[in-house]
Amino acid sequence: MLTAFARAFRTPDLRKKILFTLAILALFRLGSLLPTPGISYPAVRECIAATKDNSLLGLVNMFSGGALLQLSVFALGIMPYITASIIVQLLTVVIPRFEELKKEGQQGTTKLTQYTRYLTIGLAILQSTTLVSVARATPSPLFPGCSADLVPNNSIITVLIMVATMTAGTGLVMWLGELVTDKGIGNGMSLLIFTQIAASFPSALWAIKAAKGWNVFLVVLLVGVVIVAAVVFVEQSQRRVPVQYAKRMIGRRQYGGTSTYIPIKVNQAGVIPVIFASSLLYLPALIAQFQSNKTAGWVVWIERYLVRGDHPLYMLIYFVLIVFFTYFYVAITFDPTEIADNMKKYGGFIPGIRAGRPTAEYLDYILTRITLPGALYLGLISMIPLVAFALVGASQSNFPFGGTSILIIVGVGLETVKQIESQLQQRHYEGFLR
Repeated sequence: MLTAFARAFRTPDLRKKILFTLAILALFRLGSLLPTPGISYPAVRECIAATKDNSLLGLVNMFSGGALLQLSVFALGIMPYITASIIVQLLTVVIPRFEELKKEGQQGTTKLTQYTRYLTIGLAILQSTTLVSVARATPSPLFPGCSADLVPNNSIITVLIMVATMTAGTGLVMWLGELVTDKGIGNGMSLLIFTQIAASFPSALWAIKAAKGWNVFLVVLLVGVVIVAAVVFVEQSQRRVPVQYAKRMIGRRQYGGTSTYIPIKVNQAGVIPVIFASSLLYLPALIAQFQSNKTAGWVVWIERYLVRGDHPLYMLIYFVLIVFFTYFYVAITFDPTEIADNMKKYGGFIPGIRAGRPTAEYLDYILTRITLPGALYLGLISMIPLVAFALVGASQSNFPFGGTSILIIVGVGLETVKQIESQLQQRHYEGFLR
């Protein structure tokens, strides 16, 4: 692997792409540390030191690499783009116009990407306005128990500047991600998320060491290695459905007669079900936090069962939601009927299965069975931070080896390594995974 890495740097164009990607990631991290104009940075540091991590904002704070709670220029991170992408992807099932654009190929995809950008900016304005409003409150819900004044100047001009800065930061993050995709290595948006999550690993591990000592720290590292190996194994696992194409004579030339397969991954849904489940559990806790009457029965019930992740009811609801959203997301993104029609159109068939409706039913049967272990796998991986919170005392939003963080780290790492490997193979070099 080290030899292949050295050869990648000896290749001029590949070296240029890698260095360009690293430069963009460094610029991205710099923007995550720059405070937004109007924010009292000493007050933010004081509140971060005085309060524990807010579990309600844990997912968003993780995706921003800690920039959210620091109220930096890139405080919103990549989350508005992720939300916009998911919304546009779901709307392709509901809105016929979006479905037509999806089928138009590159031109339709470009149009959908443009809609995603517009929606990202709209969500960024909404989220930045909410974040600034929350930061202006005293005490701020971002830091329960801290009475420091985060925004000393509450004038409307200051608020507008803060909202514009955070919105522009989101637009810049989106542009940087597209630059990496076009001129660098790997998927730009995925690498930005990878960078933000990886940036929180050292502080999270050191917090565990400081709280529990070297013995627990070494055990956590060992468990982390085992979890990463298991995640890599499952992420690479797939069911290959064989497909054969009949021979066809067009003029004097013969086409077809080849054999291929349809790869159906065990984790077909990726990390999206975990994000859906976390967001859905986040909403009632957020509503309860802004409720003035803290003694109301429903507020007390939510704060007792749905705020802290160490309660069995919270874990059960979280696990069930992940399983449900896994089946839901796979059902709307993988259409067996469409695949069966395309196979029939080009003369393809699964050995032993008739083309058309029987093929669609067979693919649906396979997908239903293989989604079950994938859903259970996602649920168990996502439960690791909650168990760690109960046993080790580490914050479930910052525990590095589990949940959304480890799924994204491993997934993006594998994707990027494969892309570099494919470019090395084009130049007759050995790849990383050989």
